Amino acid sequence: MRRRDLAFLALGIVVALALPRVLYSALALRILLWALFAVSVDLLLGYGGMLSFGHAAFWGGGGYAAALLAKTFELPFPLAALGGIACAMLLAAPIGYLAIRRRGIYLAMVTLAFAQMLFYVANEWRGLTGGENGVQGVPKILPGLSVGRTADFYYAALPLVLVGLFVAYRIVHSPFGHVLVSIRDNEARAQALGYPTQRYKLIAFVLSGGIAGLAGSLYAIGNSFASLDLLHWTTSGSAVLMTVLGGMGTLWGGAVGAAIVLLLEDSLSSVTEAPGVVTGAILIAIVLGFRRGLLPEAGRAIEWVALRRRGG
Repeated sequence: MRRRDLAFLALGIVVALALPRVLYSALALRILLWALFAVSVDLLLGYGGMLSFGHAAFWGGGGYAAALLAKTFELPFPLAALGGIACAMLLAAPIGYLAIRRRGIYLAMVTLAFAQMLFYVANEWRGLTGGENGVQGVPKILPGLSVGRTADFYYAALPLVLVGLFVAYRIVHSPFGHVLVSIRDNEARAQALGYPTQRYKLIAFVLSGGIAGLAGSLYAIGNSFASLDLLHWTTSGSAVLMTVLGGMGTLWGGAVGAAIVLLLEDSLSSVTEAPGVVTGAILIAIVLGFRRGLLPEAGRAIEWVALRRRGG
């Protein structure tokens, strides 16, 4: 691991540990889990060049599966989250297999269509999912520890989130990740070099879905509730927005974007009756002003200041 990455890791762990003490615990948990969700989207979009407007299928599918497992079988939440990951990856395999046969906006529309199909199934299958009422009263169970409070659950879930982030980091810095970037930049050249590009894209799709499923599982259990909002298309749009805002292809940019979006929404909700409008206008201004995303532009600014000091 490079020195810069170690510095980012140390800073991220310090921020994650301090977050519930700076903000109220429910918001801190949302930021933590949406950050992991945005990282899963960036793995697919920033490194694979595949725009998915249906990632809510994996976030929500994992959330529903984990909620049902925790409530029905009273499983400890890490085991329920593993079930959510498995469900999300099982959903991602056929959806990805069909979606990667298209590119660009067509791929995005295919993923959106499948996510909306899953939303309809969850709404109609009331005997299992509760329909519009969702899955309520999901227990937070961890043998030997009390994790009923949101703050306690935050720290209990933090190691799983860090594992998810580490898996994403290892993927993008592995030979597999380098091939994935080459496919994003020039798929025809990667095929000419002998790489089975469709296989690489499908594996990336499934891995991204698994990480999104982990985030969705912890989100549903942490809130003791799995609802249709987890599967709604606006959830996918929010994750894409966070990724673009923070910086595509940076991995950690999605986490920065998630924090900014959620903090804006929370702070403006007490100021105006239409926080979404104000938040949207601010985010549009940020995206237009920082076209590469906040994290890359911040890196460029730091390098510029360092060069100016050396020149001075």
